[in-house]
Amino acid sequence: VQLVESGGGLVQAGGSLRLSCAASGIFFSFITMAWYRQAPGKQRENVASITMGGSTNYADSVNGRFTIYRDNSKSTVYLQMNILKPEDTAVYYCNAKNLVSEDFWGQGTQVTVAS
Repeated sequence: VQLVESGGGLVQAGGSLRLSCAASGIFFSFITMAWYRQAPGKQRENVASITMGGSTNYADSVNGRFTIYRDNSKSTVYLQMNILKPEDTAVYYCNAKNLVSEDFWGQGTQVTVAS
């Protein structure tokens, strides 16, 4: 299983970024996908998740600003991040969870929001 993230970078507060995570080696349609983030000195936290049926869940801190969606034909999950804040600065990780609850992780992509 391989998860490859892209789309991170440096953006000004109030700006937008879209992260992508392309999956391979897994039956993409049958897995729950999620984005986590980890800021320096903090624990990794769940930002957003989407089930194989398309149900979504968001952390309170990003609800209304971030949108997770998936394209099963491309085995890719996206995280559209709007109205970014400096506190959104973190390494963002893609996560896949299969039907037997095995976890797979991407290498992470840095998002930096300048004030």
